[in-house]
Formats: sequence, C-alpha cells, structure tokens
Amino acid sequence: MKYIVKKIQEADFGCEERPEGYTPQVVIRLRDEAGHEIEMEVADADLYANDINEADWVYFDKDNQIYKEVHLINEFLFDKKFKK
Repeated sequence: MKYIVKKIQEADFGCEERPEGYTPQVVIRLRDEAGHEIEMEVADADLYANDINEADWVYFDKDNQIYKEVHLINEFLFDKKFKK
C-alpha cells in the first residue's frame, strides 16, 4: 500500500531529555489511497536518506522501512540511460 506524506513534524519530548543513544524521530501523518490517515514515528535519517518530503508518495517494505515511490523510478531511468 502506498501513502502520501501529509505532514512531517519533530517528535515532541516536552521537557524530557532524549535518552542516550536515541535515534532522532519525526512524526509523519500519512494518507492512504482510500483516504484513511495515520500517524507514525520514523527515523529522521530515513527521510533524509530517501529524500522524502511532504506531498511525496511513500511505501513501507516488509521490515517497515520507508521508501519514496519515485526513488525506484529514478533508479530505473538512471540505470537504463547510463548503465548500458
């Protein structure tokens, strides 16, 4: 199933400090193709690594790793053009 990223915001810790060794998280609001919305926490680094921003379409693999939908299309086009 794929989702559109509606909102990305930093996870709120209030006045509590982050635990040692904590991986910075963000809260993302997602809407699926049927219009249902969910919120979940994901590693901020995963969004940066996959260039995921608000309004991007994303999906999750079996290990719950997030990926940008166009990322696969761009890789395919790059491989086809430059790796003949």
